[in-house]
Amino acid sequence: MKLRPNSLLILLTLAVTVLILPMTTRSQIINEKTKKKIHVGIGMFTDIYMNVPSGLKTRTINQGFTALVAYRVPFGKSNFGFGVGLQLSVHNMFGNFTIKSYTDSTTMNKISDTVGYKRSKLVMPYLELPIEFQLVTKYKLAVGLGFKVGYMLPAHTKYVGDEYQADLQPETSQVRIKYRNVKNLDRFAYGPTLRIGYKWFNLFGYYQLSTIFQKGKGPDIYPITVGFMIRPF
Repeated sequence: MKLRPNSLLILLTLAVTVLILPMTTRSQIINEKTKKKIHVGIGMFTDIYMNVPSGLKTRTINQGFTALVAYRVPFGKSNFGFGVGLQLSVHNMFGNFTIKSYTDSTTMNKISDTVGYKRSKLVMPYLELPIEFQLVTKYKLAVGLGFKVGYMLPAHTKYVGDEYQADLQPETSQVRIKYRNVKNLDRFAYGPTLRIGYKWFNLFGYYQLSTIFQKGKGPDIYPITVGFMIRPF
């Protein structure tokens, strides 16, 4: 079964709707209490890729998308609390490379300088479980320090540009190639997170401790993520 980011976002939206609609039948007091505990967010980010093989380059901006549904448990009447949620994050790695997969190894090959192309990227969607210790002040300032674990959903590569394979002619023809059988990816990703917010607007960072490919079967690349999220609830 192939899961697409758009389909997963629709499912998350429906789940959020199921959670929120019952609130309209309750009293205003219950609504206010519940709104303080349920958080829904949507945001964008960029990845800075580390340990990129020599000779290869990734784009300065590798834009990605994230959506979050979280539940906050306050520690009594204090400003501190604990949060846990479900998150979908779609990471993109743009660069001057194509990916070739074998049974026991995966390589990233530089695209020749003589080949013209619009984009070449690896798309990696993750379903994530974030946990976070939070501080929310009376001035609507929020700080969250946490950790998240993600499971990689079906990934794929996408190339748009001139034909670069010698056995296909003509070499100058424009092609669009999507390859879904990328092997040797590390299906689990994990690392610490940091969030700083004011009212609806939040800035966040994520340092991935795991590598994109399995150890010894591909380049030891990992991302550092920075972005923003709008959390109206």
